[in-house]
Amino acid sequence: MRVLIIEDEVVLARQLANAATKSGYAVECAEDGEQADFLVNSEQYDAVILDLGLPKIDGLTLLRRWREAGIATPVLVLTARGSWHEKVQGIDGGADDYVSKPFRMEEVMARIRALIRRSSGSAHSEMKCGNLVLDARSSRVSVAGVPVKLTSHEFRVLSYLMHHHQRVVSRTELTEHIYAQDFDRDSNTVEVFITRLRRKLGTPFIETVRGLGYRMSEPSEGSG
Repeated sequence: MRVLIIEDEVVLARQLANAATKSGYAVECAEDGEQADFLVNSEQYDAVILDLGLPKIDGLTLLRRWREAGIATPVLVLTARGSWHEKVQGIDGGADDYVSKPFRMEEVMARIRALIRRSSGSAHSEMKCGNLVLDARSSRVSVAGVPVKLTSHEFRVLSYLMHHHQRVVSRTELTEHIYAQDFDRDSNTVEVFITRLRRKLGTPFIETVRGLGYRMSEPSEGSG
């Protein structure tokens, strides 16, 4: 899962990035409105954290511009404490949720998880496929109650597939959503992660749809 943090306060941006990385997201940052607008129009993100008081192009202008262009990426707006009019304008402009400064990082991460779940049609932090359970809140995975240790990239691949378990996900789409922009994106490595996941999970939860991509599916009885 990829998250874009748009915040011009360097220290706060770093704190948000660290918290999001620890939560298992691939993170990118933008410090002004122009950079943010370029990234959102050229990259794929699963959620955006947007400060409204940005240099060059303000957050409300960006938000309205994206929604008018049909960009439906979930957006969590950061507003000044007690600034109720900013909250109203943000929601009217297309924000999916907001938090007021100062805030706790745990709350921001919880709201981001909720936005991503809602955008993929999932209501709970725990996602299940047969006896496979992924807890987005704790970043833990288990099969039949037995914990499975995954690398950060393996977790991102599995998390994205489980968030979109009702459809086939192409290798290109997976590549775009598990790597940050400045990472050397080699789509062939997705196959490596899929192979590792199948070995670690011990059951064929991940189905290959020839010529199209991958899909999460509950194993049939007797498979293994």
